[in-house]
Amino acid sequence: MKPLMLEIRNISKTFNLGTVNEKTAIHSLSLEVKKGDFITVIGANGAGKSTLFNAIAGSFITDSGNIILDGADITMMPEPKRAKSIGRLFQDPMKGSAPGMTIEENLTLAAGHGSWFSGISKKDKKLFRERLAMLDMGLENRMSNPVGLLSGGQRQALTLMMATVNPPKLLLLDEHTAALDPGTADKVIELTKKIVSENGITCLMITHNMQSALDLGNRTVMMNNGSIIMDVEKPERDSLTVENLLQKFREISGSALTNDRMLLI
Repeated sequence: MKPLMLEIRNISKTFNLGTVNEKTAIHSLSLEVKKGDFITVIGANGAGKSTLFNAIAGSFITDSGNIILDGADITMMPEPKRAKSIGRLFQDPMKGSAPGMTIEENLTLAAGHGSWFSGISKKDKKLFRERLAMLDMGLENRMSNPVGLLSGGQRQALTLMMATVNPPKLLLLDEHTAALDPGTADKVIELTKKIVSENGITCLMITHNMQSALDLGNRTVMMNNGSIIMDVEKPERDSLTVENLLQKFREISGSALTNDRMLLI
């Protein structure tokens, strides 16, 4: 039995409490994530997926419940301190890196080995070049180039490397390939699988691609109205199809999953 990396115990979050805009985004949600789990998270827009990630990352403090990471209660821990153990990528490739700094400067800061003021060691440069070569995007030969000159796909791949140069205890991927063209998205997904697998990183990944939700990782969680309504893992998940997922959503929620973006993929 693998030990737990993340325990979410009955958390809730309501925004704009007491106003006409009051919205309960997370409702009595609990989740246990074992070390090494790679969980895909699906659900319609507004289901609470990104809000769940924000709660884990510490973007806000939940109204109730507890969040425990690797045995430590981080419920009240500020976001910057959580970031030392939690890596995160967003849908927007422009987030997560500094455009005015070079590739090697961004990687140096991510690795926590100093800054551009103190210089970059030969050892780090060699390591960064080797890691960048894994991306197969030619970035190992552009380490002195500003990140702002990179394409969206290159920048997202770099951000993934920055988030995992020191493997985090938990990696949160919030639709990190949604803004990329299909070819580049496939390359970043393959890179994600390689990095997560080789480093044994515990990972949660939001996706609107229903087939990817079944193909990637070892477990799939479905959310609706701020709650988890389905949690299925291998080997049971292996027998599911996209149509099975849609049918299960209808059966559990009592309504159809009508997010066109999900249905068309």
